[in-house]
Amino acid sequence: MVKKIIALSTVAALTTVAFGSTDVEKRLGKTEKKVKKLEKKVSEAKAMANGNHIKFNVDFRNSYDNINYTMADGSTKNNNALLANKLDINMKYDAGDNVRFYGTLSWNKLFGQTLNSQPNNQYYSFDWINNENASASNNVRVKEAYWLYANDTFFGADMPWTASIGRRPSTNGLGANFREGDKRKSAIATTVNVEFDGASFRWDTSNIVPLEGSWFKICAGRGLTSAQPRLSSDGVDYVKDANYVNSDMVGVIFVPYDNGQYSLHTNYAKANGIIGFESPTAQAYSSLGGLELSTVMFKAEGIGEEISDFLDETIFFASFSLSRTSPDSNKSMLGSAQQQTGNSYLIGVQMPCPITDDGRVGFEYNHGSQYWRSMTYGEDTMIGSKIAARGTAMEAYWIKPLTKSLSTSIRYTMIDYDYSGSNAFFGAYGTPTDLSKLPAAWQGMYVDKANDLRLVIRYKF
Repeated sequence: MVKKIIALSTVAALTTVAFGSTDVEKRLGKTEKKVKKLEKKVSEAKAMANGNHIKFNVDFRNSYDNINYTMADGSTKNNNALLANKLDINMKYDAGDNVRFYGTLSWNKLFGQTLNSQPNNQYYSFDWINNENASASNNVRVKEAYWLYANDTFFGADMPWTASIGRRPSTNGLGANFREGDKRKSAIATTVNVEFDGASFRWDTSNIVPLEGSWFKICAGRGLTSAQPRLSSDGVDYVKDANYVNSDMVGVIFVPYDNGQYSLHTNYAKANGIIGFESPTAQAYSSLGGLELSTVMFKAEGIGEEISDFLDETIFFASFSLSRTSPDSNKSMLGSAQQQTGNSYLIGVQMPCPITDDGRVGFEYNHGSQYWRSMTYGEDTMIGSKIAARGTAMEAYWIKPLTKSLSTSIRYTMIDYDYSGSNAFFGAYGTPTDLSKLPAAWQGMYVDKANDLRLVIRYKF
């Protein structure tokens, strides 16, 4: 821009000599005004690029799944061509005052129309004309929306901290993020992997205690609001619903050590107002009791110290988790009126692919006991949460970049259930029934084994 002004000034000076100063000065004045307008536009563009406007990025996936179920009686059910699109539009805004906004709009849809979900007029919302036909549907959803305040000191102490409230980044957390090739979100995914509304407060403590890389976070949120809907028939909108209690969860994440290569992660959460059906014939959910979840996970990003490039780029992780139900008086959870404790362990490894230069392969194994119960309904698996399995799950995957923005992955997941109810809620259908002891008449109702072969093409930029 400066070079242009100098050039214009030079031209103006030469012209003055040849034609006189008055006419040229008028022309120069007009030129300077144009230059100022251009400078203003450039400044606005720079401001936009430097964060004074919302920044967007896109994560778009096309997936193919071949899923198969073997029931306890030996019969099979399958879908060998399940196709889906998944779009996340991520947003970020930084106003420069220690506060940032983050948001994600999500669209997750099977190819075409699913006929079993038609309203009375089956043509009204038919998928072939969804975007040309006005309707009351809302298919693009808010997955995340929260503000985050960050400061380098906490009441004068050398302890960086953050505070945040909104729709939480509580899916695809540590333990589930590796197979997706993503950075971790907030929670440890072996116990909590579900969308949630709430608040979090985090403090980095490594500057004030002799624990390298240590930090802890307090999280609190609400999973179910006990309130009547708007325009209730009795005219008392949003009053407390007598059939439910608020379902709230409070948790603590504590990392006592993280040197960038080796780290230890712990998580404890307690929830109340957990819902489920009181009996197989119940027509509505009821509040049944409370749930406690705890986990500890070890993670190594690189094994050893420069033993080999292969080990330097290998990730290993392992976790052990516990769950305990606390049924309310005269209620039962997981088929029992008593407290029941379950456990689960996970072992996983991800490493460079030995047959490609830039691909990665991974293997995971997890096992859950009879009364194991996680809050992992948001896990990205078409056959249900593998980490919730009361039994054994194994998984292998391969991730390969294709271009700067495009990648592909192949994943195979196998679950061998020992007990029923792994993917249900906490009432009658969540009862852990030993599949080897089922009456013959019930065996066709329960899944014994499940597997999913998944292929994904992913655009991320």
